[in-house]
Amino acid sequence: MECIESGVGIANCLGPPVCKYLKYHRKLNDYVRNYGKIRDELNCKMKDIELQLKAELLSAGGKIPKQGVENWLKDAKEMIAEAQDVENKVRNGRYLCRAWNGKLVDEKTREMKEFLDKAPNASEALSMDGPSGGLPLPTSELVGEEAARKEIWACLMQEEVKKIGVWGMGGVGKTIIMKHIHNDLLKEQRFERVIWVTISKEFNVMKVQDDIASALKLKESLDKEGDKLRRAAILSEMLKKAGKHVLILDDVWDEVSLEEVGIPEPSGSNGYKLVLTTRSERVCKYMGCTVIKVKPLPEEQALTLFLSKVGPNIVQNQTLMPILRLVVEECAGLPLTIVVVAGTLKGEEDPLIWKNALRELKERIENVEGVEAKVIERLKFSFDHLKDEKVKYCFLHCALYPEDFEIWKNELIECWIEEGFTDDMGTRQEMKDKGRVILKKLEDNCLLENVSSGKMKMHDAVRDMALSITRMNPRYMIQAGLQLEELPEKEQWSWDIVKVSLMRNLISEISIDVLPTKCQLLTTLLLQHNPIKKIPNSFFTNMPCLSVLNLSYTKIESLPNSISELKNLTTLLLRFCSKLRDLPCLSMLQELKKLDLHWTKIAEVPEGTDMMIKLRYIDLCVCTLKEIPAGLLPKLVHLQHLCFYVNNEKTSLKAEEMEQLKKLECFTGRFEDINEFNKFISSMQQRKKNLIKYNLVVGTLNLPYAIKEIGTQLKIVRIGGVQNWEGELIMHPIEIQELNIFDCHYLRSLVDDNSSLKNAIDLRVCRILWCVGIECVVSFSSFASSSAHPFQSLEVLDLGYLPKLSALIMKDAGIGSATTSTLAPSATFSHLMIISIVGCSSMKTLLPHWLLPNLQNLEKIHVYACSQLVEILGVATSEVEEEGRDALIKFHLPKLRELTLRESPNLKSICSKSGVMVCDSLEDIEVFNGCDKLKRIPPFVPLVGHGQPFAYAPPSLTIVSSTRWWESLEWDDHPNFKNVLHFNPW
Repeated sequence: MECIESGVGIANCLGPPVCKYLKYHRKLNDYVRNYGKIRDELNCKMKDIELQLKAELLSAGGKIPKQGVENWLKDAKEMIAEAQDVENKVRNGRYLCRAWNGKLVDEKTREMKEFLDKAPNASEALSMDGPSGGLPLPTSELVGEEAARKEIWACLMQEEVKKIGVWGMGGVGKTIIMKHIHNDLLKEQRFERVIWVTISKEFNVMKVQDDIASALKLKESLDKEGDKLRRAAILSEMLKKAGKHVLILDDVWDEVSLEEVGIPEPSGSNGYKLVLTTRSERVCKYMGCTVIKVKPLPEEQALTLFLSKVGPNIVQNQTLMPILRLVVEECAGLPLTIVVVAGTLKGEEDPLIWKNALRELKERIENVEGVEAKVIERLKFSFDHLKDEKVKYCFLHCALYPEDFEIWKNELIECWIEEGFTDDMGTRQEMKDKGRVILKKLEDNCLLENVSSGKMKMHDAVRDMALSITRMNPRYMIQAGLQLEELPEKEQWSWDIVKVSLMRNLISEISIDVLPTKCQLLTTLLLQHNPIKKIPNSFFTNMPCLSVLNLSYTKIESLPNSISELKNLTTLLLRFCSKLRDLPCLSMLQELKKLDLHWTKIAEVPEGTDMMIKLRYIDLCVCTLKEIPAGLLPKLVHLQHLCFYVNNEKTSLKAEEMEQLKKLECFTGRFEDINEFNKFISSMQQRKKNLIKYNLVVGTLNLPYAIKEIGTQLKIVRIGGVQNWEGELIMHPIEIQELNIFDCHYLRSLVDDNSSLKNAIDLRVCRILWCVGIECVVSFSSFASSSAHPFQSLEVLDLGYLPKLSALIMKDAGIGSATTSTLAPSATFSHLMIISIVGCSSMKTLLPHWLLPNLQNLEKIHVYACSQLVEILGVATSEVEEEGRDALIKFHLPKLRELTLRESPNLKSICSKSGVMVCDSLEDIEVFNGCDKLKRIPPFVPLVGHGQPFAYAPPSLTIVSSTRWWESLEWDDHPNFKNVLHFNPW
């Protein structure tokens, strides 16, 4: 009887043939054992190839992995991660019956076997020669430094010149000249590599070694070696094998022992050249360099540079020109001071302001001696003219970072918020906006410079100026990034110190002998990125005013009890303290506004958290957290930022607990089911303001590997393993930007006439994975002609392992039936750029011709393991009848760049035989194994022109596949077509 019931269940679940599924049912354990064996074999093969590749890269500098090898390794990692996910599903009995699990395991076993057969041949080289040089460096326009630039270039081109020393005072433009030369060398390709390394004042051998190895893409070879001498030997071998190259050492302050670092002496035999920039002519001579001095700008070039920065209204104001020339004169021809002073006076048209600026500059310069001191005073002029005191403090805060350090803009703004430099009475978004305004002000005054879209840095001369200010009142102690192994001596902790930065050192222990005893005014202590393991209990007893404490990225296991005495503490940062398990009671920290415990190992919410009624920011993204105490969240009514670990079912949230958080702006958390999620969304929609950023999970936690990483979007919802939501309204926030749904088998379509998701007009990314019931993405009957346009902003559509999916859009033709439509809502998919479809075994045509008018922004199509797929671009029968059997149908995809096809055994055509493709933008058609029935490349016609297809292909098009597949193609219809296609075997 039991067997009969099982058989009936299997048949109902999976359909015929029943015998095959009975086999899956009975022999599940055998299938699982075989599956584990193949998975382990794949894992071993992957590690073997990684080791061989690493050996090849180490033995010969300048090598890079072959594309096929890199792709295989990437796919192998994904497949192993997926294998683990499948194993978890089977172990947890995630599917409806044993037969389903047996079928799943058997299919994945076959897939891994086939993939193993395609592993790179270990007897052949896995790497190849890499491209020369590196990436161009961001830089600003050169003004007036052409003479030095030409002299340096001429020396680089001379065989007999091996080492070049470029020197000049701070701010004269040495670095910017060398950045331009670096980029010119890349363009000219006279050298195989151009390596740029910044040295800075505090020279550190191991950092320089790491930077050079990173430029060679071989840093892993040094990571496991701690001995400087052996590291130098390894690096020396790397550079000897790197071919003819130029090594640029920027900002060298003192003599450098090339031997100690592992830099071979340049010679005629190795063909490489060394260039260094420095403020000292002595350093150039000691290093045996050909010396080139960068001189200040001549008067007219200095004036040209100043006018280019001060603003067009000033340039046109002839009344100001006489005094403007005098101000430029006081800048002494130094590009940095010219730019900074011009930034300070930008747009100022009052002659009195210019006269006062001239007087100030003269007095400053007259009151100090020495070239460097005069440079600092000129730069300090700009600092003193910052009108807002808070902006000045924001600038000085940047000096707390190590020299030449690239600071993330968002991190910097967070620091300013923590310090109270922005108005801390507003919303978090308002504080961030004010931080951006301050950042722009400092950038406009040239006190900070952009190094990339997300980072800023201080010019080393500007930092020298900032440090000179912080030595006065209020006093800072800044010893960041100096490779210190212990705290500064007691004598250095003077009573008037306000801020201390010891970040990014090598301090592992804090000795009782050096504990500071007189820090009564200390407000900020930065110890992040130190390997500190333990802090003495009395460490904080003499810091009554401490407000900001940063211990992030340290190795502490517990905090001393004395931290509870810091009654003025507003910010406690313990981010990525991965060994931290215990915290003392924090009930006395009632001024605390920010508590960051992200990725620590605490098991419980710190005792006393419910007493921190001023908390605005709490990050409890901790996988070891056992629970969220009932009643905690309603007490924290001022919270603006709340974060929990979404993969921990013990920390699922209740909507009623969240109702009091009226000020919440950023939120990461998990709801156990749709009901709680709906309640939360309802309460949010009743507020006047929506969440600015959120990452919400609903349901199960075992997320597929493909969506574990949070996307770049700010508003994300992920729903997984929810099996009982049929008929419920999913109240998606209108402004949702990314939606991931997986393992939800009751869904038939994602959007229909009644779905609230059809109004999600800002949705950019949508992924649907492992949903057995999904038949289409959009199902509609009436809203095609209404104002609702689902997915009108969608850019990425990722569909995976949907066995019933037969079309993207279906028109509902009644209960139990649906038809593919010849009409789509006009804006649906109109911004779609990428579509990826994997393991969808019921789909026969991916994109019907009638849908193409909606897909004019489509750039990439990826298809993998779709067993029944016959064509990518298809024509409906009704369209053929309407146009006529002999009519030529054009498939317009004007922005399509990439088409990737793999493991789709029934795929016969890219577009219908009666069609031609019109897409001059197409760059790659990649056909991997498992597409043997695909025998033709579709004909193309150009965007401009009419008539029948001929021997034409998009100018940038490359066909990438195996030689075997290429040679199997048929060219009967257009025999000359093959001659105009570019084929690149993989």
